[in-house]
Amino acid sequence: MTAVPPITDTKDERQAYYDRIAPANLTPLWEVMSGLVTQEPVTKAAPAIWHYDEIRAFIMESGDLITAMEAVRRVLVLENPNFPGQSKITNTLYAGLQLILPGEVAPAHRHSMSALRFIVEGSGAYTAVEGEKTIMQPGDFVTTPSWCWHDHGNDADEPMVWLDGLDIPIVQFFEAAFAEDLEEDTQPLSKPTGDALARYGAGMLPMGYEKVSPASPIFNYPYARTRDALEQMRKAEVWDPCHGLKMSYINPVNGDYAMPTIATFMQLIPKGLTTAPYRSTDGMVYSVVEGTGRTIVNGQTLSWGPRDTFIIPSWCRHHHEVDGDAVLFSFSDRPIQEKLGLWRQDRGNH
Repeated sequence: MTAVPPITDTKDERQAYYDRIAPANLTPLWEVMSGLVTQEPVTKAAPAIWHYDEIRAFIMESGDLITAMEAVRRVLVLENPNFPGQSKITNTLYAGLQLILPGEVAPAHRHSMSALRFIVEGSGAYTAVEGEKTIMQPGDFVTTPSWCWHDHGNDADEPMVWLDGLDIPIVQFFEAAFAEDLEEDTQPLSKPTGDALARYGAGMLPMGYEKVSPASPIFNYPYARTRDALEQMRKAEVWDPCHGLKMSYINPVNGDYAMPTIATFMQLIPKGLTTAPYRSTDGMVYSVVEGTGRTIVNGQTLSWGPRDTFIIPSWCRHHHEVDGDAVLFSFSDRPIQEKLGLWRQDRGNH
């Protein structure tokens, strides 16, 4: 049996070896393995919060600088402090606050990325998706599935602001991004307003329905319906110690998440409940609908109120403290992680 010779290389000899193999585009795994295969998730994102009352003036000022038509989408991107210039709120998700003024149209286009709109301020503006227009109200959750024509307009008499959430970093990671502009500013409408919700949102499906997209055929989940459902479920007094009452928006065709790459949730945390410590591998983006409170993330306190946006990065231990009833909308990349068998949570002792 041949004996293994002892390793006598010095640090300088190893470095000389690394220098010789570098021109061949080779690198030694043993020098980088600890950073590639970690004991726990290592997040690059930082906890952060955007107070709407503090940034609203900037949002409105953008309306004096550029039109919705010229900008295509007049949005202030919410950049994670640790990702300057990268247009990312978490490592995998994009978020921004979009403004559309009375009388404006944001022209029609489509793209590979899936998008959500969560209405923050204003009433009566619309989004049109694949030939159907929906009128939007605060708290509504609206989707734009991948490669669907969509445009926005405001026929009301007040500005509207909504939170955009897209899977742009995910699509870019796969180098699978496409986009196309429509020749006309607005798409022709072929369905009456409310058709999708009536057709697919009543616990029934039309006979002969054929699935054409992994996304939900409903593209506006009205807040009035959501809020009423939470109030009805409140009566049972069944509270999750980590979440209060947290519901996910689903695709009524198959029970999957409403969007194939982004999970969306609405939760009610009742007055008097401080949630138990929790963490999960999906970084969460929150928009506050009602109430005030605090979220403590790895010891850092994020104090929030209505219309604020904040994030909890991957695998960061956190809990919520509320001053009264609070309602929170949130989204994350959980569907992808679950499909790949990567998603994990830590509920502490619960």
